[in-house]
Amino acid sequence: MIQLEKLENASEMLKAIAHPMRIAIVDMLADNKSLTVTEIHEALNIEQAVASHHLSIMKNKGVLISERNGKNSYYKLKHPRLSQIVSCIDKCQQ
Repeated sequence: MIQLEKLENASEMLKAIAHPMRIAIVDMLADNKSLTVTEIHEALNIEQAVASHHLSIMKNKGVLISERNGKNSYYKLKHPRLSQIVSCIDKCQQ
């Protein structure tokens, strides 16, 4: 039986990625990739502040982790299997 705490954590993580830009970021970070906010905002053609906002939300909800290297912070999925959500949703739309 699944514990209530696990269900609540799963719900919070799903809410954190429930935005088109955040789904795109999760997809970009698939295969254990690690990217800077600059790489993300340039690839998605959005303002850096917008990218930082989305990254902050996902980091605070346990979706992402960041590692500092010099002046840059590199973001990656805390749980790489989360990227499978994107491919699962894509398959459901076919």
